[in-house]
Amino acid sequence: MTVEGNAKTEDLLVALLRTSASVLIKRLSNNDRDWARYDNKHQAGVYVPAPERDGGFFPALTLKERDPAQAAILETWIRVDWPQVGERNKRARLVNYRSKGEETHLTGLPKEAFASLAPASFLVIGRSGTGDEPRFEALTIDATDDAAAILTDALRLPVDFQALVRFPDEERRSQQEQLLSFADLLLTAWRMGSLVSFAAEHAAMPDTYTLASMARQAYLDEHQLAALDPFEIECPGDAVRHISRVIELEIFRGFQRKRIATEIVQLITGNSASDTSGAILARVVENVGEIDALMLSASQQRRSRAGYSFEHHIEAMLLAGRVPFEKQVVIDAKKRPDFILPSWEFLNRPKGDGEGFILSAKTTLRERWKQVQREMSEHTLFLATVDDSLAGNAIEDMASMGITLVVPEILTSASSKAAKAAEYRGHSNVVTFRQFFDTEIRDKRLRHWSTAEGH
Repeated sequence: MTVEGNAKTEDLLVALLRTSASVLIKRLSNNDRDWARYDNKHQAGVYVPAPERDGGFFPALTLKERDPAQAAILETWIRVDWPQVGERNKRARLVNYRSKGEETHLTGLPKEAFASLAPASFLVIGRSGTGDEPRFEALTIDATDDAAAILTDALRLPVDFQALVRFPDEERRSQQEQLLSFADLLLTAWRMGSLVSFAAEHAAMPDTYTLASMARQAYLDEHQLAALDPFEIECPGDAVRHISRVIELEIFRGFQRKRIATEIVQLITGNSASDTSGAILARVVENVGEIDALMLSASQQRRSRAGYSFEHHIEAMLLAGRVPFEKQVVIDAKKRPDFILPSWEFLNRPKGDGEGFILSAKTTLRERWKQVQREMSEHTLFLATVDDSLAGNAIEDMASMGITLVVPEILTSASSKAAKAAEYRGHSNVVTFRQFFDTEIRDKRLRHWSTAEGH
């Protein structure tokens, strides 16, 4: 690509969201990327579902003139700017071969924008202009880039979706209204001279342990469960993925809105109820850059939180399932794995039936799985994750090192759209949370752990 670095991609994304009246977001399946990576693939371009095809974002499909004896083809052509790769006004074709039913693809796309993307990455197309001549601008967003977090946050993308259209102005207004509703309370406290104490009481951000506990309790209440017992829940991996990526994220956003509103009000009022309106207005002008930075940094803050909470959820599952473990034990060379099952003492016994192992929990992996490999020594290592962006070659590298991945059930299911965007299927070193708890713990090891001395 001609654009280098995440920061530039973020800038392009922010600009696209500011100038587009509507935005189509497609989570790319493996087929949506493979045409650009391999020469032997039949699919050309990106699959577009019928609702997004016919919803008014694209010009209407028309019947292509051809021999009546041949199968009908519906198509439309658009011009697209691709700033990432330096292409302007590139001609693209939305085509539906009626012999294939409703299957429709957007073709004429630049290969270099897709060839190196991680699994579960995004195609983002912005539409602006009115009438019969809309303008289109497109970006691809790698799932491992910080820009993906900004996209997900700015347009409130659900965890599992194939494609959808969003209206950035509506999303911005919705978020502003939520901020302003709390800001009204803050301004009332400011006029009463109690802004600092009000903010401390109502806008404090809970620690990660408390947030994780709140999210789990919400899940348990919703499903009428007493505990997050992995042996009682049908798909424990899907449960922990939903808790961390949906429920906890919404709780966190609620607290974060209050914190951001508080910081903005404190910036423009200076915590002083005696300031004149002119002084307040001056501070708005002086701090507009800082206010903008507060809003843009929100997604990065959410991403840094996620790793700690995932570890808390895994611990809650082990406790609820009565699985013996030790946490954060310092082993040789100051290594500190997340969990040792059933204990450090048991792990170092001579190998035999029911041997122990190390369990590491990483919500996102990127290159961090290589750090986990250093914790192994000669021990068996399982790596639990909800990351759907891990490439197949990295999975194979882990297999060669003896690392077994533990992933949510939805990421390996043959009927799941999420699995079609990930690359976990077909790898011998990938097990689901269901298989991990049932086979690796209960069937192979738990009896030996329970009857061993001290357990």
